[in-house]
Amino acid sequence: MKRRLAALLLFALAAQAQTDTRRSGFADMSPATQAMQRDNGVNPAWLWVKDGEALWTTAAGRSNKSCASCHGEVSTLRGVAVRYPAWDAALGRALNLNQRIRQCRHRHQQAEAWPAEHAQALGLEAYVGVQSRDMPIEPSKTPELQPLREQGLALFAQRIGQLNLSCAQCHDGLAGGRLAGNVIPQGHPNAYPLYRLEWQGMGSLQRRLRNCMTGVRAQAPAYDSQELLALELYLKQRAAGMAWEAPGVRP
Repeated sequence: MKRRLAALLLFALAAQAQTDTRRSGFADMSPATQAMQRDNGVNPAWLWVKDGEALWTTAAGRSNKSCASCHGEVSTLRGVAVRYPAWDAALGRALNLNQRIRQCRHRHQQAEAWPAEHAQALGLEAYVGVQSRDMPIEPSKTPELQPLREQGLALFAQRIGQLNLSCAQCHDGLAGGRLAGNVIPQGHPNAYPLYRLEWQGMGSLQRRLRNCMTGVRAQAPAYDSQELLALELYLKQRAAGMAWEAPGVRP
């Protein structure tokens, strides 16, 4: 089974490289929503970016350290967002960027841990993420991630829920079509965290994945679960080479 998944992953990536017809969800939005994302002055996600900027130099926890205490200028983290999820050798598992930020807060600042979707964690993730804008997505090549990547591919192709649909059926097979009047995107993760007009707020890729799962009437895994992280990792590999847009805006 594992060999079959590895072969399927290699086949999918090879086919993608030969006929690259990928497009960002940005291309499927209305001109008004595109203009909102382009202009930092009206992009509502920028409120979270500014919060992240303030948090970057704010001391917290028993260590009384800020992010800047260890990392210095945030510009030193250019290129970081395009490489996550990444392997954490100390923990012996993969982390996405939001989890890394929350781990740093708990481990190095010795501050109270933030839960998933915490507004300040999203703000810091957006602030770090914007440093990599326009860079190509470059997933980590750490060998330890391969089993998780293969699990993500299997989950992407697995039919779930009462509607018996898979991610691949919509975002590969039906991409460009319409669902309830909206264009079905290819489902690339190149703008997260993002501000979704439907939510009237900021959210992570895991939040969007859970929304899709409940939309097909399936039981969504808990935030920070291995299943959601595996999907994130596969989606990042699927989008390798595409431009990073975060923080984005979506309908």
